[in-house]
Amino acid sequence: MNNMKIWPAVFLASWMLIAADVITVFGYRWTLPAASDWKIEEQGNESVLRLIAPRGPLPGPRRPIQFALAETPEFRRVTVDLDARPLDHSLIVVFAYRDAAHFNYAHLSIDPATKEHVHNGVFHVYGGERVRISSEAGPAAFPASNRWYHVRLTHDGESGTVGVMVDGRSIPALHAIDLSLRSGRVGIGSFDETGDFKNVKVDGVPISNEAAHLETPH
Repeated sequence: MNNMKIWPAVFLASWMLIAADVITVFGYRWTLPAASDWKIEEQGNESVLRLIAPRGPLPGPRRPIQFALAETPEFRRVTVDLDARPLDHSLIVVFAYRDAAHFNYAHLSIDPATKEHVHNGVFHVYGGERVRISSEAGPAAFPASNRWYHVRLTHDGESGTVGVMVDGRSIPALHAIDLSLRSGRVGIGSFDETGDFKNVKVDGVPISNEAAHLETPH
């Protein structure tokens, strides 16, 4: 039984390591599960990163894998600003990422949390399946698909708080507290759908090398 539990985590980490590709856009390098699933387009003076192919979770614990991970230091406080266009129902913003089995993410959906409990909320991944850690209060983050929204995610690892605003309005279902993952990197993508991103900016306070060693999950 122990081998059965360990195998999915090992497989996930190995797959991410082998399959990962790197692109550069918005002034950052991004690690991707597969570059063929993504496309960079120039629209006027703007670069648009398009997630053109969905890629659902791997066998084992159900958690997202289809996101671009920014190659930055690990942040203990971070603000992520971006414009996002969901082409289906939802997109995600990853934060406090340590490794493929330890990270948090905000799931921004056109569905309210009360309709789909695994939509429109903040979720925690810590060695197993994703778990909701935010309320189910409405409304949905996105009123409709196939239009642009401005998204701002802020995470303060010292207090453990995270909050998301869409077009300047706070989304009650996208506020949470996590005291286990207090720092990490950020990413953008989707659980199993497609969407577009532009004007991505990441600003934060990195952790020290000593703090990073002390906070590494086991």
